[in-house]
Amino acid sequence: MRKSGILLHPTSLPGDWGIGELGRWAYRFADFLVESGQQLWQILPLGPAGSGYSPYQAYSSVAFNPMLISLETLAERGWLRPAELGSSPGFAESPVDFARVVPFKRDLLHKAASRFFQNDSDALRTEFDGFCGGQKAWLDPFARFAALKERNKNAAWTQWRVKDANPASVLEQKFIQFEAFREWGLLKRYCNDRGVEIIGDLPIFVAHDSADVWADPDLFDLDAEGRPRFIAGVPPDYFSETGQCWGNPLYRWDVMERSGYRWWIERIQVMLQQVDRIRLDHFRGFEKYWEIPAGSGTAAGGRWVDGPGDRFFEALSQALGELPFIAEDLGYITPEVHALRDRWGFPGMRVLHFAFGDEAADNPHKPFNFIRNCVAYTGTHDNNTTAGWFAGGDRPYAGDEIARAKRYLGADAGDAVWGLIRVLLASVADRAILPMQDVLGLGPGARMNTPATVEGNWRWRMRPSHLDSDIASRLYELNRIYGRLPSK
Repeated sequence: MRKSGILLHPTSLPGDWGIGELGRWAYRFADFLVESGQQLWQILPLGPAGSGYSPYQAYSSVAFNPMLISLETLAERGWLRPAELGSSPGFAESPVDFARVVPFKRDLLHKAASRFFQNDSDALRTEFDGFCGGQKAWLDPFARFAALKERNKNAAWTQWRVKDANPASVLEQKFIQFEAFREWGLLKRYCNDRGVEIIGDLPIFVAHDSADVWADPDLFDLDAEGRPRFIAGVPPDYFSETGQCWGNPLYRWDVMERSGYRWWIERIQVMLQQVDRIRLDHFRGFEKYWEIPAGSGTAAGGRWVDGPGDRFFEALSQALGELPFIAEDLGYITPEVHALRDRWGFPGMRVLHFAFGDEAADNPHKPFNFIRNCVAYTGTHDNNTTAGWFAGGDRPYAGDEIARAKRYLGADAGDAVWGLIRVLLASVADRAILPMQDVLGLGPGARMNTPATVEGNWRWRMRPSHLDSDIASRLYELNRIYGRLPSK
């Protein structure tokens, strides 16, 4: 049961085309996981990133981000020409420049799709037809949505003037999803065959400007014009004094329950084709969620509303069997949330960055309070890097936190980042996850996301030199010492 892993989103992989892809560097990273004794690869949501390029604001809850498709793979198939790859504007190794990457790759994906359909004898046409048939329930509406969104110059669906989709554009969107699912499926199989599981991430809410809301508006709390009446978020917390307004529409849980939670079951079924375990983001919202009137400037004026609770997980369990979920139970958590998590046996999360804010002996994030059935982290994608955390920055009371952490580490305080990594791997937690930035000892410039901000997030990328054999050996040795290596 004792395992360790790395948190790294595929967009952060190295490569030549401005953003991480599912080509050779993804396989090289999988090899790095094996070399360093890891059995888990945790990622962020895989959907097509929407507002602010956030994977948590995707314009589909099940479709794949086209930006992850490997251009080299498309060229190997003959769907792209070498000269077209050579037309790259020249991307830096890091960070991701979304404003340049997205139009560049979108144009090449259009060319690849055109060549795929021009060649009637392509060996993958039968596989493509099978994919379209097997994924029809979500693929048909998504492909129409994506085609219409492009035809309406990327405007939100409530502002569309053109309502008729070009059939060729719809077919192109299906090809893009087919290729993305195919490439990811091959990579997942490569990982699984080498003893590495994929931990996916399922946002509890979906973006308003998404195929889900456009295709099934009755499932969401919208007004007559299709706009949210209330939006999701969280009250004031560790990350923001005024709370966070996420902007996502809220569900009509009563309508979903009457359908047997069909939409959720189908969503999770597709996701379980992509990953082995699922982190339920904002698990707290299944017990109670924060309802904010649309148009509010801050989240402070919201209120707690009952979520679907046990009835929801009973329906999922009946349809799907054992639920391979991890509960993201961070933030303001009540005993009722803990009880819901524990009734279903879901592991919760522990984060070392939250362990040293006070001297309280009952702080659940202090390693001596960990339980076996949890997933422990140095930090998450929402935290600063551990090196950045130790630097303090403008974090209130950072000096006190850092002093407590170094006292806890004792002899390891000289190399504080790896001292915290050692404490994590030595802990009783069955699963321990390290952000790749922490393994590399990178500072705050490598932070993935700053909650309650929109600009400058989701951009960090590794460099090829980061996949270092000395780092792999160091991690392997710690996994060996603390019993986290795969069993022979």
